[in-house]
Amino acid sequence: MELVLNRADYLQVGVTSQKTMKLLPASKHKATQKVVIGDHDGVVMCFGMKKGEAVAVFKTLPGQKIARLELGGVLNTPQERIFIAAGSEIRGFTKRGKQFLSFETNLTESIKAMHISGSDLFLSASYIYNHYCDCKDQHYYLCGDKINDVICLPVERLPRIVPILACQDRMLRVLQVAVILHCMENGFGGSSFLNNLSHIFFFKGILCIDSFDIVGDGVKDLLVGRDDGMVEVYSFDNAKEPLLRFDQVRFIKDYMCLLFGFPSLPHLCIFSCRSELEHLQYKVLQERENYQQCSQLSKAKSVVPSFSINDKFTLNKDDASYTLILEVQTAIDNVLIQVTLGTDEFSAGGPASNDNFLLATYRCQANTTRLELKIRSIEGQYGTLQAYVTPRIQPKTCQVRQYHIKPLSLHQRTHSIDHDRPMNTLTLTGQFSFAEIHSWVVFCLPEVPEKPPVKCVTLYFQNTFLDTQLESIYRKGEGVFKSDNISTISILKDVLSKEATKRKINLNITYEINEVSVKHTLKLIHPKLEYQLLLAKKVQLIDALKELQVHEGNTDFLIPEYRSILEEADHLQEEYKKQPAHLERLYGMITDLFIDKFKFKGTNVKSKVPLLLEILDSYDQNALIAFFDAA
Repeated sequence: MELVLNRADYLQVGVTSQKTMKLLPASKHKATQKVVIGDHDGVVMCFGMKKGEAVAVFKTLPGQKIARLELGGVLNTPQERIFIAAGSEIRGFTKRGKQFLSFETNLTESIKAMHISGSDLFLSASYIYNHYCDCKDQHYYLCGDKINDVICLPVERLPRIVPILACQDRMLRVLQVAVILHCMENGFGGSSFLNNLSHIFFFKGILCIDSFDIVGDGVKDLLVGRDDGMVEVYSFDNAKEPLLRFDQVRFIKDYMCLLFGFPSLPHLCIFSCRSELEHLQYKVLQERENYQQCSQLSKAKSVVPSFSINDKFTLNKDDASYTLILEVQTAIDNVLIQVTLGTDEFSAGGPASNDNFLLATYRCQANTTRLELKIRSIEGQYGTLQAYVTPRIQPKTCQVRQYHIKPLSLHQRTHSIDHDRPMNTLTLTGQFSFAEIHSWVVFCLPEVPEKPPVKCVTLYFQNTFLDTQLESIYRKGEGVFKSDNISTISILKDVLSKEATKRKINLNITYEINEVSVKHTLKLIHPKLEYQLLLAKKVQLIDALKELQVHEGNTDFLIPEYRSILEEADHLQEEYKKQPAHLERLYGMITDLFIDKFKFKGTNVKSKVPLLLEILDSYDQNALIAFFDAA
């Protein structure tokens, strides 16, 4: 059954953080529920619906930025008390807006996540988790990686309190004494969360998630809000995997400031919306004129307007590219992207410096508040990406966001690797501290926590493009790095040597090269290279085949392979456009592998690169392996 929903806008609120809006339980059976929301201005607002319009129940005065909003109350009763986290303080309000709690925690940094269960309060900052009972400190936990969210399994179903931390390293840490985390009652609650991992599903790019019987079949559905502005509804029925019932509705238009819903029937409120829109437009114009007059007064001080930016720079495993998302609370005028590299040489062989490697400007259309860019990096070339964001406000102002491109930028943390692969080993020893070598690893690899967790670390990584692996084990005075890709070891050797030299630390570097790993890496590259070559060949044939089709009037004379190319022409061209320079990227990795193999033997083979490229143009796997062996 397809779910049909229609969007209805309710009211405009301030800029918000994720998980700062809740639906209060209904006071009567089938009564309309009220909504409570907290924003960055520190305002808590509760409203209900009357005759299709939002009516305020209460609204607090502005204060410190609200980072989280949760509902609580006595266990086994309606959870209708409102708790907010602002800075390091927790405040509580009744459903009528009366403040009954103001609790200053002992956290030294702002609260990022919160969960409430009866008289128990679970809080987390970036790395520290705290548990309070009746506002008294019970215990804390220092996490080895950044904490994204915290939740507690239903205490009424378990004999003990079981908090769960969702962390940046994709681990759920279950505590006894990340990621957006939500515990569903149907099939997810109680001890089944711990005992039945087949009921755990993974979704990418989620801002918020909750469960509600929106279909009305007695089974709760999963409601997902993504960071790209999509709302999705999943049902479970009897299937093992969630079934998508509703999607493809973009809702992020005003940086999460527009509160809206999806009623099952459309509201007949077009006239009311037009009237409200005209009133808002007049109000904006009036305020803009007042601001211009104030700023032009000779005695008035220059005021730089402030604006918030929600940004994200993440590695996509699917296509081994980085996505830069910039979202502003007002319309974007332009974004300047600047990339500076600090490597010794570029792939084109030109000299390196800290000058601009890339400089590009994106001019946005009117009312654009969200910009998403795809960026491809090359391992071994590292530096800084800076985004200069200029909104459409007066006077002109700009904010800069900075992102580090790591030397091994295509690697992603994983929890295990295949130890049976042929591995190359790099060993470092010297008079360096644990904090120093940890800082070098943070510099080289993504998804490594800034703070060193323990005195000895074992981290596993996987290259998202080639599927090669890396094992990193280090402690004070020693570091051992193993990979089935020689190029990974080569990059680590060069970068770690430079970092140690900057700090005037003498390193003793040894390495063991496994010749079998080269053939192993080429075999990993083979299916990707073969597919891209075949795709490029098919795309090149499309225009010629279309001309033949027009000339002959049909395709009956073509062999099945060519008829298939014409039938899939649109799909092939679309796929080819999605992978710009994909083939050149593979060529570059094979070339680096060839150079790095002989670099460890003390031989410079750059003069043989043109011959290698000729072999790749007429690609045959056995011929390529033979060239690597004979060179």
